[in-house]
Amino acid sequence: MTGHIEFDVDRRAVLGALAGIGGTALAGCSAFNRESDGQTKGLDGEAARELASEFAPALYFDANEPWFPTDPRPYASERDGETVVIGFDAVDGYHGRFSDGDPPDPTVFYNAVAYEDSPLAVVQFWFYSVFDQFTTNFHWHDWEVLHVFVDTETDEPQLYVASSHSRKVPNNEFLDPDPALVPRILSELGSHSSALSVNDVPDRFQRVAIEDLVADITNTALEGVEDLADLELPLAYGLPRDEGSRLPYLIPEYEGDPIYEHERLPSVTRESLIDDDLTVRSYDTLTSPPTELPTRETGLVFRHRDQEADADVEYDLVPSTEVEHIAAFTGPQLSFEFTVPDVVEDAIAGHITTTGTPWTQPRYGNPAADISVPNHRMALADRYDAIGEAAPVNSIIARVTEAVTTDDAPENEGLTTTETTVESVVLLESDPEAVPTFGGIAVVQDVPAGDHRLTVNGAGRAPHGERVAVSDDGTPTAAGIGGEIPLVARDRATKLEIGGEKSAADLSTVAVEDDFAGRLYESSVDGTDAVYVHTGGAYTTAVRDSDGAIGAYRVNPTPGGKSTVRIERPETGKAQLATFVADIADETREEIASLGSGGDRGGGSSSAVEGLERALAAVVEAARKAAEGARDSERGTADAQLSAVAERLQRVEQRLTEARSDLPEPLSNATQNRIEQADRRTEHARNVKKLSADN
Repeated sequence: MTGHIEFDVDRRAVLGALAGIGGTALAGCSAFNRESDGQTKGLDGEAARELASEFAPALYFDANEPWFPTDPRPYASERDGETVVIGFDAVDGYHGRFSDGDPPDPTVFYNAVAYEDSPLAVVQFWFYSVFDQFTTNFHWHDWEVLHVFVDTETDEPQLYVASSHSRKVPNNEFLDPDPALVPRILSELGSHSSALSVNDVPDRFQRVAIEDLVADITNTALEGVEDLADLELPLAYGLPRDEGSRLPYLIPEYEGDPIYEHERLPSVTRESLIDDDLTVRSYDTLTSPPTELPTRETGLVFRHRDQEADADVEYDLVPSTEVEHIAAFTGPQLSFEFTVPDVVEDAIAGHITTTGTPWTQPRYGNPAADISVPNHRMALADRYDAIGEAAPVNSIIARVTEAVTTDDAPENEGLTTTETTVESVVLLESDPEAVPTFGGIAVVQDVPAGDHRLTVNGAGRAPHGERVAVSDDGTPTAAGIGGEIPLVARDRATKLEIGGEKSAADLSTVAVEDDFAGRLYESSVDGTDAVYVHTGGAYTTAVRDSDGAIGAYRVNPTPGGKSTVRIERPETGKAQLATFVADIADETREEIASLGSGGDRGGGSSSAVEGLERALAAVVEAARKAAEGARDSERGTADAQLSAVAERLQRVEQRLTEARSDLPEPLSNATQNRIEQADRRTEHARNVKKLSADN
């Protein structure tokens, strides 16, 4: 991250091992930037059919799934001499034909190609649904795919690649699957993202191997995550609702109204969409993250009708050449607001994507283009000359957590961060394609080098936005602080705005740290910034100007108080830093003085507490004199007073040691943390050359 402010904060690095993981273990290699693959040719009809029949997957759907794989041809029409499928026609026609629990025209399409001068062939299974409703995106039509890479000399599968939302998210992949097992797909509710199932529990996704159960993916593991020290976490989207996470779904709108109210969808009702129990109308209308969202339950199971196995629905296996005459799958842009935190709040809907025709995509002719795991591409490249070696690609990764109050601090004066079971949405605004988190992990692949703005939204949470600088060396970039991005529940959020037209400094960087949770936010800025903070925290907001000078401000939002706190005219330099030291020392002195002669003390002598109060008052006095001297351009006076501040802070430290048994533990903890903060800022003030905003 550019513009790192000199805090020297010992903050836990949630993704501290990123630098060591480097290019091969995370996303340093990819199919998106690689050596050329060999040419392919389509297999003839009989050979393609045999391969498709041998590996035709079983499909497991969520009990709440409304849109199953079907045939788009009944909804096709002619437009300007081309065959198209219009979204309104497909969705209304599908629901009009859906009766008695029997999905209409259950169909899976297949396409088979072979790499020239190689025994490697691939059969693709394409699944078409008339609609996609999800938490990050929704659109008319949906195409998902499973690639089965097969060695035609041994007739053994080499690699499964199951598509996951977009090419910005790692696919679910498995190297060297058991040739005796028919592939199984666990389709995600609404979005139809395809998770793999290769173990002995066919309708459950297993991210990591446990006892006798193998993992359902062989994606590269992310090692060294502090909170998951005993667990290797493969980077793949997986199936979050099957792993205990909560996903709130949204209601798609067109021209401001829910789509089920549109006159062109008479067969569509509210019941046609995903159930109310899983759905929220808007992220912004919730005051806190939803907690009652149900996890996944298995519903209908689809199998190819030629397979001898029990199934709820038997599907037809149809060559994709029979639908290649369809030129487009169309429909108007749907929307929901995606909030971008700024001094002037903004919302965008440009991340809503639409589907294209599979047969016009590079992966249709070259399935290796869809391999998202570098080790898998490397393995195939070692076995087959037709597959090019992997090459570096840039990625952004972070772990989304939740900021909450801590019992270690005085009430509403300190935070900690905790894991969240409600997934979030991440958007790289420079390349607007929203991706969901999985297990709280956000991964955005194939990111161009340069400066980007990353925004995170979560149901019932205030939005988070920051700038991220991505290098072009193929190593992953950790967003947030050490890879962690804490979100705040809306009912406990205050918007902190920094800078504006009256700003005394040309700001380049802003950072916010809590007395107990440490640094929670840091971002380069262009003069102004806005960030949501928890009302139960006590914050130091640090700014740096374009010349490198630092300033710091004390921010103590009040629960139930103002919805916005503004630092209207941020300054940097010796005077401002000295003022901050005086403010934080005086804040602490007042809290200690408020205990009174009896109050909440631990029952010991009050003289030690009174000594602590007097020591803090001495710090306040010297710091205010230092600030006054700096504003009067008296550098010698300012520096002398700052030296006195440093000495008096050491005395405060001694007095705190003597008074600890007489203070409530939370206040004692807070005092210690604030002394350390004041000491660092005093050191910054002594070293900075700039005196004040005016000189």
